[in-house]
Order: sequence, then structure tokens, then C-alpha cells
Amino acid sequence: MGTFSIWHWLIVLAIVILLFGRGKIPELMGDFAKGIKNFKKGMSDDDEPAKTASQPEPKAIDGSSGDPVKTVDTQSTKAS
Repeated sequence: MGTFSIWHWLIVLAIVILLFGRGKIPELMGDFAKGIKNFKKGMSDDDEPAKTASQPEPKAIDGSSGDPVKTVDTQSTKAS
């Protein structure tokens, strides 16, 4: 019940060759390799726009430019 012996694997290999044929297995593996290559290409294409996207430069915060800051008094309440 442990692992499979070499004879088990040879029988499985023979069945696979009978089902798919000798020419079909390399074709399937070639298609699989092309799929992996296209996937990697797609992943690298997704990374490029993120690197080249222009982001606006952050502005320095100083008191000399922009609108004046308005303060709101939250402590005062109207007494009736």
C-alpha cells in the first residue's frame, strides 16, 4: 500500500501514450510552455505602466502660499 513501483509507472506511461499518441504529448507540452510564456509576458506588461505612470510631485506645505486657514471654535455654545 506504500509507494508505486516502477512497474506501476511504466503501465501508466504506456496507457498515456496509447491514449494521446506519440505526437500529441510534445504538442501539448509546447502549448503549455507557450501559455506560461504568455502569462509571464502579461505579468511584465502589467508592471511597466505602474513604473512609467507619472505621479504628481507632492507640494511642500508652508504658510506662504494658498488660502488662509480658518479656525472653528468648537468650545463656544449659544446660551438661550
